[in-house]
Amino acid sequence: MLHTLLITTKSQSRWACLARYGHPLLLVLLVILLEAHRVQPDDVVESVLPLSKPAEQYGNDVAVKWVSLQLKLTKSTAGFTPPVASRAYGYAGLTMYESIVPGSATGKTLVGQLQALTSLPQPESGQAYNWALSANAAQAAILRSLYPKTSDANKVTIDSLENALKAQFEDTDITINQRSVSFGKKLAEAIFEYSKSDGGHEGYTRNFPASYALPTGAGMWQMTENGQKIPMQPYWGQNRTFLKANSELVAPMPLPYSTQVNSPFFKEYFDMYAKSKVLTKTEKEIAVWWADDPGLTFTPPGHSYNIARIAVVTAKADLAKAAETFARTGLSVSDAFVHCWRCKFKFNNLRPYTYIRLAIDPIWQAFWPAPPFPGFPSGHATQSSAAAAVMTALYGDNFSFTDDSHVSRVKDTQRNVEFKARSFKSFVEAAQESADSRLFGSIHTRQDNATGLAEGKKIGSNVNALAWKK
Repeated sequence: MLHTLLITTKSQSRWACLARYGHPLLLVLLVILLEAHRVQPDDVVESVLPLSKPAEQYGNDVAVKWVSLQLKLTKSTAGFTPPVASRAYGYAGLTMYESIVPGSATGKTLVGQLQALTSLPQPESGQAYNWALSANAAQAAILRSLYPKTSDANKVTIDSLENALKAQFEDTDITINQRSVSFGKKLAEAIFEYSKSDGGHEGYTRNFPASYALPTGAGMWQMTENGQKIPMQPYWGQNRTFLKANSELVAPMPLPYSTQVNSPFFKEYFDMYAKSKVLTKTEKEIAVWWADDPGLTFTPPGHSYNIARIAVVTAKADLAKAAETFARTGLSVSDAFVHCWRCKFKFNNLRPYTYIRLAIDPIWQAFWPAPPFPGFPSGHATQSSAAAAVMTALYGDNFSFTDDSHVSRVKDTQRNVEFKARSFKSFVEAAQESADSRLFGSIHTRQDNATGLAEGKKIGSNVNALAWKK
């Protein structure tokens, strides 16, 4: 492109001379020519490409290894409940994408497309970059910022991975290496500053705020068998979503509360109660596989982020597509939790544990303990469906994969269930099983799941509708 610009400049000079020395009609042509070659915003990015290897020519090593480490950090860092974790995946995915998109032949920045994201550092025009190094530096920096309270051992692991990948991908030109690393760090710092204004900053310090006044009344959420009196993250629904469209979704109405045996509400909960009595071995395995409890796993949004990792590895995606995959998935699960929590705490629907003991069977025991927050709609269903929508857009409707997220876990002796890998023919099939798992676990009704799946699909579709390509 630099060569083209030089030729264009010389051509324009000749036209200018002709116009100056008695060729008035050529003045009009000169104006048209200059307008046609006016530098557009994307030209600044494009001017880097001829000098640098495109992001599409790098493998996915950097992306996959950092995602694997973030999943570990989420599992082993205190306070990373599902809402908090979803936000971390959102910002990490965005950082990965923006750290390499200037080096993509087709990718387009999300600056100006996400709420309040008006600017980010840009690479120097006319300079070469190593996009693997930029992504590596950016991921190391953003994870240090998002997980500041993680263990010293985890912090050492972050340092080690950053150094190992830097050594693996370094160019012989030290200047290019330094420039690439510097850009990645500045980019991560800018995105972390952007994150501080969304309402969820340092959410890991206030999962159960004592200041929250619990609503009371018929059909309202109450403490369940876990003994937690204050629900988890009751204000999370007030956070800024990445997409304005996702903040404008209208909260769907649940069925009206009733204890009358002929009411739709009673029938909804009785259906779940009846199912809990006849669970098959496979249904129990599904319930335990998708439970994704914080502290023991990388949480439900982490399960979706890991499925995105599996898709990237299975498809042998290049760095550019891998970064886009994690960006879309991260934005989707993050916005899904904000929207879902907005709905949950608008209606404060009680859990099956409370209703069934009140209206159906006073000594009933759930297969799995209820999470400490309202039921409607299902968070599992919402975020799984949102993630499925974006991954389907990237990899197709018939993408077969094996989910090995928990194969290393020991047998659940209390329920006599082993953790066996699950295979799927599509992302939508996996999302449906994630939703069904909450019915099998005695945690959600079919209404909770169906609504969550529908709302999640809207969220993922909105993410897909962003301008991802130039």
